[in-house]
Amino acid sequence: MALSTTTDASVDVIAQKRLECLETLNQTVDTTISGIFCPGTWDGWLCWPDTAAGTSAYALCPAFITGFDPMRLAHKACEENGDWFRHPHTNKSWSNYTTCINLDDYEYRRQMNLIYETGYTVSLIAILLSLAILSYFRSLKCARITLHMNLFASFACNNCLWLMWYLLVLTDLDILKQSGGGCIALHLLLHYFLLTNYSWMLCEGFYLHTVLVSAFVSEKKLLKWLLALGWGSPTIFIVLYGFLRAYASHPNDTIECWMNDSIFNKLFIGPVVMSMLLNLVFLFNIMRVLLLKMKAPAGPQGAGPSRTILQAFRATLLLVPLLGLQYIVTPFRPHHGHPYERMYETVLACTSSFQGLFVAFLFCFLNGEVIAQVKRKWRTVFLRTRTNSYTATQVSFVRCGPPVPGEEKV
Repeated sequence: MALSTTTDASVDVIAQKRLECLETLNQTVDTTISGIFCPGTWDGWLCWPDTAAGTSAYALCPAFITGFDPMRLAHKACEENGDWFRHPHTNKSWSNYTTCINLDDYEYRRQMNLIYETGYTVSLIAILLSLAILSYFRSLKCARITLHMNLFASFACNNCLWLMWYLLVLTDLDILKQSGGGCIALHLLLHYFLLTNYSWMLCEGFYLHTVLVSAFVSEKKLLKWLLALGWGSPTIFIVLYGFLRAYASHPNDTIECWMNDSIFNKLFIGPVVMSMLLNLVFLFNIMRVLLLKMKAPAGPQGAGPSRTILQAFRATLLLVPLLGLQYIVTPFRPHHGHPYERMYETVLACTSSFQGLFVAFLFCFLNGEVIAQVKRKWRTVFLRTRTNSYTATQVSFVRCGPPVPGEEKV
């Protein structure tokens, strides 16, 4: 079976196993098999003992080959004339390793990759369209929209890099085998922008919490601090992760473009969980403030909460996808073989890859300010014929100042 799936670290393992095989075969040179038999041999991956003609030898599949299940059996057939079976296309002695591949698991992994590729592609298109819309309308320029655009940019970079990983790296076994600096750099960039997604989600939650709870705040200073937090804080963890993994003692930590799970991946759990927990605190406090406002009289007659406050409360509940609170459980992956492993990975694939699409819809395509601007620009497409005075009245409410959650109604 001609496969090129060995890695640099596997070469040492193969060399060691080859020496052990030759020693074993030399010790059993006087075979006890009577009649015609195939002599023991090393095929490059496994050691095959002397085997009687007309039978097959079996051995556990090599664990150092990517995609092989070490609990399955490979086999090598000995023909009636005492020669090992030769492949009809190459006319070379051939061992059957096709049984080493778990076809059910392979098909499942292929479906998961398809979900990721589809989700990242759709999300990338939506995010790029959102960035184009927010950049086009200058009247939307403000601190809140700037935060949205930075979050969108983080998602766009992350989605683009993941697509490169799935389409260029995982499909090329030579790249995985060489594990060069290019694919390792891609691995680090992927995880950097993954952390920036969470850091910018935290920035969104912190900004909304600050402007709602604190009446006096300098938006310019706040925005500068959030820009440093959103793009700078993940760098610390990525540099530490890259240094520790590059000099790791375990060989599996430095092979196959670092795609294998490593103990150093736990470095990402801390900032991710902290970001999610802080956003959870912010969300509860924002809801508390809004509930207090809803209970307060809306006017001199005490008619109850205003429509704006009700819309703000609904918009706050919809902040959950933006703040990424559903990711609170993603660092706690079930162990391999767990009954819920596949369900967990399917849910994770959908929420991770389509997250950019959800954010784009909630905070761009369904944003009241954006809709008003689009209606003003292309009213013949999005609105039925209306009088100019009515259109002007509608647009007059569009502003970009301190955020009022009720304005981002959906």
